[in-house]
Amino acid sequence: MAFQKAVKGTILVGGGALASVLGLSQFAHYRRKQVNLAYVEAAECISEPVNREPPSREAQLLTLQNMSEFDILVIGGGATGCGCALDAVTRGLKTALVERDDFSSGTSSRSTKLIHGGVRYLQKAIMKLDIEQYRMVKEALHERANLLEIAPHLSAPLPIMLPIYKWWQLPYYWVGIKLYDLVAGSNCLKSSYVLSKSRALEHFPMLQKDKLVGAIVYYDGQHNDARMNLAIALTAARYGAATANYMEVVSLLKKTDPHTGKERVSGARCKDVLTGQEFDVRAKCVINATGPFTDTVRKMDDKNATAICQPSAGVHIVMPGYYSPESMGLLDPATSDGRVIFFLPWQKMTIAGTTDTPTDVTHHPIPSEEDINFILNEVRNYLSCDVEVRRGDVLAAWSGIRPLVTDPKSADTQSISRNHVVDISESGLITIAGGKWTTYRSMAEDTINAAIKAHNLKAGPSRTVGLFLQGGKDWSPTLYIRLVQDYGLESEVAQHLATTYGDKAFEVAKMASVTGKRWPIVGVRLVSEFPYIEAEVKYGIKEYACTAVDMISRRTRLAFLNVQAAEEALPRIVELMGRELNWDDYKKEEELETARKFLYYEMGYKSRSEQLTDHSEISLLPSDIDRYKKRFHKFDADQKGFITIVDVQRVLESINIQMDENTLHEILNEVDLNKNGQVELNEFLQLMSAIQKGRVSGSRLAILMKTAEENLDRRVPIPVDRSCGGL
Repeated sequence: MAFQKAVKGTILVGGGALASVLGLSQFAHYRRKQVNLAYVEAAECISEPVNREPPSREAQLLTLQNMSEFDILVIGGGATGCGCALDAVTRGLKTALVERDDFSSGTSSRSTKLIHGGVRYLQKAIMKLDIEQYRMVKEALHERANLLEIAPHLSAPLPIMLPIYKWWQLPYYWVGIKLYDLVAGSNCLKSSYVLSKSRALEHFPMLQKDKLVGAIVYYDGQHNDARMNLAIALTAARYGAATANYMEVVSLLKKTDPHTGKERVSGARCKDVLTGQEFDVRAKCVINATGPFTDTVRKMDDKNATAICQPSAGVHIVMPGYYSPESMGLLDPATSDGRVIFFLPWQKMTIAGTTDTPTDVTHHPIPSEEDINFILNEVRNYLSCDVEVRRGDVLAAWSGIRPLVTDPKSADTQSISRNHVVDISESGLITIAGGKWTTYRSMAEDTINAAIKAHNLKAGPSRTVGLFLQGGKDWSPTLYIRLVQDYGLESEVAQHLATTYGDKAFEVAKMASVTGKRWPIVGVRLVSEFPYIEAEVKYGIKEYACTAVDMISRRTRLAFLNVQAAEEALPRIVELMGRELNWDDYKKEEELETARKFLYYEMGYKSRSEQLTDHSEISLLPSDIDRYKKRFHKFDADQKGFITIVDVQRVLESINIQMDENTLHEILNEVDLNKNGQVELNEFLQLMSAIQKGRVSGSRLAILMKTAEENLDRRVPIPVDRSCGGL
């Protein structure tokens, strides 16, 4: 039972089609009845998508139930699993894929968002004369170029700066980066270059300037990881794969091989997580592409199987966009504990990460306060002292589980494999594990090659190099202009739609609601500071979104950009989804509660909210305490020791500011630590102390009270009806 090497892993269950069971006339009949069944002939490779649009989830479930036997069943809907499904179905194999949660719900949506060959791996390859690492880097650089080509709307080259603080490091790192360009060869995105100190500070003005010698800039790729994963899944579905999220594998099916008398894996018992319905999906070959859950499926096959996955947690944080230039990242190659930290612009915000610590496998990884503070401290080391790096500026944080693996066929079972591993069990279960996001396609190719050989499947070579993913074929950098001109969308919204959906952006624009304003004509935003619009919720359901969490984290990326904004948008998202999916009030409330728990625990809201608690210390100078007491008493005119909505409304009305009661309730609730409907003096002082320490930022109550105090002192009314200017 041979094994093959590949790159990084994720989860999925093979994609297939209905072709050989239904005749063409029957298939057309189903289409007329709007039962959009997946269809693919197994005889030869597919050159064009079978379906103009991905079939509905209901149609995919029908295909899974009715197909007598698939060629390939993939378990896991991450990048690698979906890549396996796409590779298999485009070779003409009847393919199915099942995912217990949502596509990209695990590690594949929680990456650093880079498409890269790995500068540090090349350094190790050279220093240790390691040919395996060299080949891994070369392969990854080839895959980087391919991914940028097949999904140009979701990916782009990104310059990354390596600041130099010691003269001897300049030639050392310059040689290493130039070798990185050289290894890329014709796949080199742009040539690296050296910057003087002054030029480096021009490009990255917030950089620590003391002892700065200069900088080296090199290029890697960046992408929207969850949307990229989804694009792979949707493309596989369009080519005929029967892909279904929220389908859990309960057990593996086995049958006795009449030639050898041995038991062989022949499919899986699957359960629809949303309805509880169970049925068997039979397949000639089953692929385990479940990332961190690799060993769970392996033990379904053989309860005595040795564990090969050694999970490692990588935490990232998101900070406001002003922490980094809009179009240049930063690499810290040697942190205080030897890790590598990236500091990157993404979606007009700034991502910093990652950590690398052993962890337990869980469906709900939680970012720890310790890891968040480690990243913040490393960021402080590289930014100017003029930039105050505040804990309160962490808008979101997440932890992803990297599935490091040992090779089960290796003599040294303790050593971590640098590449991915393809393993074939005695019963024929194929496991793909390890690797990294960038090389998902080559991992999938290696896996399907192994499946064809081990199970005597009839198929041609892989066809996924250069195969455009959903939305990429007719995308252009100026596509957004047509959206503005043809539909009356805001330019920012149009650019967002173009870089999220590619040539499918027009379909979203057609669904956009009229705003009732002079401009924009259409495109009602879900939340004011982000370009996501309500039409994306309706379109997201066509993209197999089943829950509110799917919508805030993987169809839109709100949860990864700002947890408070995501929570703010949740009620409207649930209302829109409920309308489309016929949710009753109980279901809507359940979705709201589940999504809030997701934000609270998995996206860093808990860590953020714990920066201000009723146990927070008050560390203020006596002069500051007096100043803040005077500000508080301007609102607490009756000297009650607390303020309520009525008190705040009274002060605002005195300076001609109107604010609705619901908004005021939200503002006060952020600071009402004991949740008694009022903000006490002690709570206000705790807030101001936390702000001074940098543990809290952007407090609406603090800003409101300061602004009101200044206006009360001046006694100048604010003309709110003309606050945006005019003649």
